[in-house]
Amino acid sequence: MLNIGDKAPDFLGVDEEGNELYLSHYAGKKLVIYFYPKDSTPGCTAEACSLRDGLDGLADAGYAVIGVSADSAASHQRFKSKQTLNFPLIADTERRLIEAFGVWGQKKMAGREYMGILRTTFVVGEDGRIERVITKVDTKNAARQILDTK
Repeated sequence: MLNIGDKAPDFLGVDEEGNELYLSHYAGKKLVIYFYPKDSTPGCTAEACSLRDGLDGLADAGYAVIGVSADSAASHQRFKSKQTLNFPLIADTERRLIEAFGVWGQKKMAGREYMGILRTTFVVGEDGRIERVITKVDTKNAARQILDTK
């Protein structure tokens, strides 16, 4: 997993509309890159909606937000439309960014072990370096959690 002080990759991926996103596009801002397991699941929806509802406060504090999962662009388009999300979602179907950030790992649910995305939020500073890593994400209060842990 990338750690505090590590440089984030410049090429982030392609969003739900087919736009290439680069870290350099966000120069002068702090960037919240949050990794989530799956579109339209309860926890992921709560997290996305918390960030949607808190985006004005995050923007006022100098943050931009990008979500990342391994879902397809079509899945992201449906999720974004249904939840009226106001930030891009990277469709990392080949898990390049997911693996670059080190958030692909072993998970457990209902006694079953499997590989998947470890819900993690990274705050990238204006210099492109990781400033914070949140591994215990409060999905219902994700935006407040980012602002409260400056």
